[in-house]
Amino acid sequence: MKKLQLKTREFSTFQLIFIFYLSALIISTLLLKLPFVHLPNVRISFIDAMFTAASAISVTGLSVISLKDTFNNFGVFLLCAILQVGGLGVMSLSTFLWVMLGKKVGLKERQLLMIDHNQSNLSGLVHLAKRIFIFIITIEFIGGIILGIHLLKYYDRALPAFKHGFFISISATTNAGFDLTGASLIPYDHDYFVQFMVMLLIIIGAIGFPVIVEVLDFFLNLKSKKKFHFTLFTKLTTLTFVILTLLGGIIIFLLDIHHFFADKNWHQSFFYSFFHSVTTKSAGLATTDLSEFTQSNQLFMSLLMFIGGSPSSASGGIRTTTFAIIILTIFFYAQGKGTIKIFKRELHHDDVIKSFIVMTTGAFLCLMSIIILSITENSSVIPVIVEVTSAFGTNGLSLGLTPNLSTFGKILIIILMFIGRVGIVTCLLMLRGKGRKETFHYPKEKVIIG
Repeated sequence: MKKLQLKTREFSTFQLIFIFYLSALIISTLLLKLPFVHLPNVRISFIDAMFTAASAISVTGLSVISLKDTFNNFGVFLLCAILQVGGLGVMSLSTFLWVMLGKKVGLKERQLLMIDHNQSNLSGLVHLAKRIFIFIITIEFIGGIILGIHLLKYYDRALPAFKHGFFISISATTNAGFDLTGASLIPYDHDYFVQFMVMLLIIIGAIGFPVIVEVLDFFLNLKSKKKFHFTLFTKLTTLTFVILTLLGGIIIFLLDIHHFFADKNWHQSFFYSFFHSVTTKSAGLATTDLSEFTQSNQLFMSLLMFIGGSPSSASGGIRTTTFAIIILTIFFYAQGKGTIKIFKRELHHDDVIKSFIVMTTGAFLCLMSIIILSITENSSVIPVIVEVTSAFGTNGLSLGLTPNLSTFGKILIIILMFIGRVGIVTCLLMLRGKGRKETFHYPKEKVIIG
């Protein structure tokens, strides 16, 4: 044990986070490969088990197998447990279990928790992890009960109704996008109650755990006379999330107003457009086949999947704050201003640089993956773009390419899903190790840009 502790000290915090998620992937793969979690006479290959495990750990939802035709009830329960690990984060669950066992959470564990939740300081992290865990589990349980009761009208017995209800609740809250129907939420495309509940659960999982905690604190402080101040992160990420959702729904409708929505009434159009605006944040559940939309809409949804949800959430992609900071930087630079001001605050220069690095790295990674898969896979470019952005944004939407991927294609998508869940910043900083401070500087010189 002492040798193991000494060995872990040689790794940076970012490298340990990567190792923990990689370990979770390997363990999940082995568990999903066990024969007693499958239906009788069903066996899956190692690469398919790894793909499913990676999709679950990254809460993506892309699947090369049919879940309902592969896993028994125990296998479904196991998959739900893996989704919790991916949705809440390895360190959040580990911290909660550690505290429940009465163990002290040390500095190293707090640093890992800080990186896993994209936080900037160590204070209050253990309390934050406990609150997130309890809140999310409670929401999933309430959502499962409500959906299970509602789904009784679709099933003859209570067991399958509540089984599907709880699975939908967990899948939506963790933004996983898995389903047990084999057709996502298409069987409920006219059930607005199911769609509303799923949208609500997706938003809770995608808007960011710190935002949820601050909103809870706001309501708890209503009784006191103390003035409550939301952080800049909560204001910026909530505003961006709302704008992207509203604009996304409107643009999805306008791009297909003469095609998919041509024969739909107003409430069908409303739910179809805004449901897919919400689900492209990271959830991947769908109420219609994505191929029903025009190619322009498919490309637009790919952009939404590339952006993803909020930081410190169950979402992937470059994240909403990254996108917001890039847009703000362009806007203020065009005005000739050297600082970025919003909500009576100035953004740190490091955050601006980090945002452009994340966006550029993500775009380059997706572009290279699209080029490679367009060569290795027997598919046109649009399904490849959707597949790549869906994997990177840990979304799960697809145009049907996933089951037909080659072994190489599956491995590449696994890598994209893994990077999307762990985060580009963590992956980049993992490469530098513990790093060293610069001891000297060269003279600065300007170069021509643009």
